[in-house]
Amino acid sequence: MVPAIRLSPAARSLFDEPLAIAVQGLGPQQRVTLRTSLRDEKGELFQASAYYQAGDDGELDLARCPALPGGSFSGLEPMGLLWALQPQKPFWRLVKRDVQRPFVLQLEVFEGHGERPGRLLAQAQHERAFLRDGVRRVPVRDGRIRATLFLPPGNGPFPGIIDLYGTGGGLPEYRACLLANYGFAVLALAFYGYEDLPKEMKEFHLEYFEEAVNYMLQHSQVKGPGIGLLGHSKGGDLCISMASFLKGITATALINGSVANVGAVLHYKDITIPPLGINPKRIKISKSGIVNIVDALNNPLEGPDQQSFIPLEKAECCFLFIVGQDDHNWKSEFFAVEGSKRLQAYGKEKPEIVCYPGAGHYIEPPFFPMCAASMHLLFGKPVMWGGEPKAHCEAQIDAWQQIQAFFRKHLTGKPSGTSSKL
Repeated sequence: MVPAIRLSPAARSLFDEPLAIAVQGLGPQQRVTLRTSLRDEKGELFQASAYYQAGDDGELDLARCPALPGGSFSGLEPMGLLWALQPQKPFWRLVKRDVQRPFVLQLEVFEGHGERPGRLLAQAQHERAFLRDGVRRVPVRDGRIRATLFLPPGNGPFPGIIDLYGTGGGLPEYRACLLANYGFAVLALAFYGYEDLPKEMKEFHLEYFEEAVNYMLQHSQVKGPGIGLLGHSKGGDLCISMASFLKGITATALINGSVANVGAVLHYKDITIPPLGINPKRIKISKSGIVNIVDALNNPLEGPDQQSFIPLEKAECCFLFIVGQDDHNWKSEFFAVEGSKRLQAYGKEKPEIVCYPGAGHYIEPPFFPMCAASMHLLFGKPVMWGGEPKAHCEAQIDAWQQIQAFFRKHLTGKPSGTSSKL
């Protein structure tokens, strides 16, 4: 038999779905190196490799065969060749810009182990897609709103969610469209650094976000009476501000968010919330030039910085805090705990807090490779995000389930029997 790679699904899968990888037709106990590679839309290469040994029957199934030491990972890791992908260019993060085109994953099997791979024995290609068949992508330019709405297949209305990313700006759509694959109407909302929106993160007006909330509440495909908010990093504190001041929000999920307003002045009507202070003296720089900013922000419980604490006790919604305990961007766990204390002090429901040891700042949908450090727009230098690749990968898989279960429960009233695996 000629060696061949067997994939399931064979040709195409959603990016957040598992991919079963096996090699058949090898010699008994033959030693091979498996390598995956993927180019992002800027042409940058990501690669991972692992050392394996076939069984007595010449079969190699990654779900049953552990990787041997020496590659990008070791042990029984059926999805290791995807989550261990690393950029060949330093400080580069894998993002998806055009969700309508899949990433193309290359898989190769080489003879033997070692630094330099031996003879190529087999190769295959596989598409990792973002849009499930039938999901509609609708660009939204309504009033001041700059956004993209993703609608699931079938007849709505669907539970509605607004999705916000962080200080990177622009209009990232990949998390919103992956979420829409599971039956949610999701609005990916830009708030700066996009088209005619402000170029810099100096001040935000909550009226802009209110327009987006009202757009969703009035949409014929969005199931009321309220909507959900999902925010990561800076998008997290914007979601808390929206939940605190705006009507029509039922559930708010935050991924490594802050309970204090960060990075820009926030205005709403006659209210102004200043940004949390930063002390540059607490920024550390490693020998390799990577910046550690985890201690840079002031404590929002002390002195004038208390003014930046968002009054989340005003919110009429349920909260879910997703926390990476190895977040090196800021103290996410501290923020979640203080948010919980404040809510309970005002007689509000205790929020759900799900903590992941070994997870860093960028908790993305499943199987995005962990980004340990990348360029930070505000600092202009590579910043450490934290995380340990395997633990971070497991956190992304579980958090994705937690987020969907939370929104299902609070936006549809149906519990979905998922429980935390961690």
